[in-house]
Amino acid sequence: MRRGELRERARVDASPAGPGTSSGPGTASGPDSGPPGGPAAPPSAPPTAPGPATPPELPSVVVERRVEWTDTDAAGHYHHSTVVRWVEAAEAVLLHRLGLSHLFGSTPRVHFEADYRARLWFGDAVRTELKVVKVGSASLHYAFTVRSERGVEAATGRMVIAHSAAHATGATPWPADVRELLGTAGPQTPELLTIAASPGGTPCASQS
Repeated sequence: MRRGELRERARVDASPAGPGTSSGPGTASGPDSGPPGGPAAPPSAPPTAPGPATPPELPSVVVERRVEWTDTDAAGHYHHSTVVRWVEAAEAVLLHRLGLSHLFGSTPRVHFEADYRARLWFGDAVRTELKVVKVGSASLHYAFTVRSERGVEAATGRMVIAHSAAHATGATPWPADVRELLGTAGPQTPELLTIAASPGGTPCASQS
């Protein structure tokens, strides 16, 4: 009996590589051990998950108008009906930008609310920012802000319109293509006043 051979077998059986492998230098100890004598291959990195998709922007537009005499009361404060008119004018511009002019006038206003914050005076330029905040199955929800030419908030509020097809007795769902456009069109080109000098030297306003 050769005790040296028994000791060698016991040593190999007790090694981490297990029996049947050699732990001598230059010998691979498994399929992922890399080239002989070299370092072990690093584990592969897990695949990177894609980031969250950016949600589409809802339509919006900025429309600029000027306060006329008929827009104010004796104290110089603008009327409630004036804000309604400015907001509906902005709606007409937005629908025109989207190629949906046919909807203006056929979508009745079913809700309007406004919070008046500051006075506007005759001759002031005002900017009405109108944006879609929700597209319902048969309704469209707007939020608006009216600002003076100095950037002061003069009024804020909300408006809701309902879609009603011709000869319908109630609200009807938006067509699929219209609903898609109302939910993804994003900000539209503004309609602003341009200031030009008149022959007499007094500035006058005209729409661009």
